[in-house]
Amino acid sequence: MLKTEYILLIVGMGLVTYIPRYLPLFILAQRNLPRWFIEWLDMIPVAILSALVFSEIFLSGPPRHLDMLQIKSLVAIPTFLIALKTKSLGGTVISGMILFWMAGKIS
Repeated sequence: MLKTEYILLIVGMGLVTYIPRYLPLFILAQRNLPRWFIEWLDMIPVAILSALVFSEIFLSGPPRHLDMLQIKSLVAIPTFLIALKTKSLGGTVISGMILFWMAGKIS
């Protein structure tokens, strides 16, 4: 590809990435939204993250099926409890990594 094509490609990718994010912000920032709608919007990131984490931890196999007794699932429970107790992102990540390492050594 030529240098101009690379620049056009990068500009195009930037537009495709930022326009869908900017338009809702631009449109909704100038309106008074109902309180229930704002609370609903606040739940979207949590719901998406939960769906991603759940499928990674509790599903396995090429035909995806529920598998509660894999190492990831068993380590996730104490890690989740540590997160609830300490409310520390760093402590939760480190303890989860240590628990996963220990579980790998045992099995």
